[in-house]
Amino acid sequence: MRTLTTPFIVLSAGMLFVSPWIINAAPYESTMGLVQKVFYFHFPAAIMFLLAALICGVNSFRFLFFRKQSADGWALAAAELGLLFGALTLVTGPLWARKAWGVWWVWDPRLTSSLLLWMIFGAYVLLRQYGGPGSERLSAGMALFGMLNVPFIYYSVNVWRTLHPQTSVVPTLPTDMGIPLWFCFAAFSMLFTALLTLRATLEHQRVRVEALYLLEDEV
Repeated sequence: MRTLTTPFIVLSAGMLFVSPWIINAAPYESTMGLVQKVFYFHFPAAIMFLLAALICGVNSFRFLFFRKQSADGWALAAAELGLLFGALTLVTGPLWARKAWGVWWVWDPRLTSSLLLWMIFGAYVLLRQYGGPGSERLSAGMALFGMLNVPFIYYSVNVWRTLHPQTSVVPTLPTDMGIPLWFCFAAFSMLFTALLTLRATLEHQRVRVEALYLLEDEV
């Protein structure tokens, strides 16, 4: 995967650079007009947000119960990316909502649980930074809680009647809207993969350097 990091960054940067022209060519949604085009960035960011929670949770489980030290590096990298893509989600969503719904925010199940997940990521990162010895295990437990929140976020709009569109909207998009959406999704996916790999590698190297430093002190 490391060999793909540079090509992924270059390709995703190029795709995101040309994405405004591709999005501009997409037709306006009949009721929301221009503001609906925020969706082409909002949806991929939201999926990366949820994916980060799953990766963080799975690797935290491996770290807690199977003592896989390398998994902790992947969990930390995913948590930091979850904080980033979650912020993008929570910024682009209200920008869209203000025009579509007439309000910046409503406390419906999906929005509230998404905010909770973002706060969990924030607490995870703060705990890893300032929690001291043992913070890795405590933060891993928080990551498991965050991961369990993902199915609730995804399916909540199908269970409760809310202002937020249901999950069935994306598969039914017309082709001229679907192409820009999946183009942006591919760009976000490659960027996410590259950043996750780079950050996890950096954390693994930091752990090795720290271990060597402690070994020299013992000698």
